[in-house]
Amino acid sequence: MAGHPEGRPTPAPSRGLHGWLDARYQLEGLRGFLAEKSVPVTRHFFLYYFGGVALFLFIIQVLTGILLLLYYRAGSDASFESVRFIVSQVKFGWLVRSIHSWSANLMALSAFLHMFSVYFTRAYRPPRELSWVTGFLLLVLVMGFGFSGYLLPWNELAFFATKVGTDIVGVLPFIGHPLLVLLRGGDEVTGATLSRFFGIHVAVLPGLFTVVLALHLLMIQRQGMAEPVEWERTPGRRMPFFPHFMLRDLLLWVVVLNILAVLAVLFPWGLGQKADAFASAPAGIRPEWYFLFMFQTLKLLPARIAGIEGELLGVLGFGAAGLAWLLVPFFDRGADSGRGRSAMRLIGVAVVVYMIVFTVLGWVLA
Repeated sequence: MAGHPEGRPTPAPSRGLHGWLDARYQLEGLRGFLAEKSVPVTRHFFLYYFGGVALFLFIIQVLTGILLLLYYRAGSDASFESVRFIVSQVKFGWLVRSIHSWSANLMALSAFLHMFSVYFTRAYRPPRELSWVTGFLLLVLVMGFGFSGYLLPWNELAFFATKVGTDIVGVLPFIGHPLLVLLRGGDEVTGATLSRFFGIHVAVLPGLFTVVLALHLLMIQRQGMAEPVEWERTPGRRMPFFPHFMLRDLLLWVVVLNILAVLAVLFPWGLGQKADAFASAPAGIRPEWYFLFMFQTLKLLPARIAGIEGELLGVLGFGAAGLAWLLVPFFDRGADSGRGRSAMRLIGVAVVVYMIVFTVLGWVLA
């Protein structure tokens, strides 16, 4: 009988399909990795699920988006009619479109909840700084999906909301007007804008999102889930990732799928009226809810502040705030004292309260 070079007997190879796959792809190594992977069990244990929910909703977005692409046609003379055909003539087309729209909103909500759960548990601490950076970039891309996809049905609300949104980009000094022309394909929102947003929505953003998501998941798999700060002194209990945590994650995915189905059936996504560039803007123009806090802030700013255009200061302020939020892990390096942690917590609470209050105001006052 053949033996090991050092005299130990060679393990008998596995038989069947598992053995055939293991001989080619080393499945035993993957099984060993899953057996060693674990999740900290803390009082904030439920927060670990938001990232997985956002991932699940992204998968729903991809699948329903592919189905919609089978019938959707981009163009100022074709987009609205193709969407109307989907919701009125294609079997279950209205349901697929509603699931796509509702899952986009729930994905944005899950991404925000995941971001704030990471912030308040300080799960961005070294060596996970880049996990925070890639996670923040994913949130920005999710908002980009929402902004670009909003125009695709080519209805009047989307048309004028896109006009307002791109007008805001145009106030930036030096690069504002060239960036506006790049987004619109000209000085006005036209069919060229629709074509560009369609390309951004179905090609550019999915490509960028896939790359950043792969990096984000790779970092999490390599470093594991962050442990609570108090575990630095006294380690606590852990739960095996496979199958215990994974089964709980899958169960939550089923619950989210049922919630999504109920929303799509009971509150189907409306189509509205076809966009007319020569018509006056209808009342109640507003962006998607996750842009409302910025939209309402810019509306309340005075026309001039210290001789500078108020809207310009608002846009620059949001850019600076976004950059500061991106660099939070690097600012928080000295926040190991109780005072430092309290300051970071107060900043986070202030941001959450501000976003909620101005989102509500934007919804009520629009």
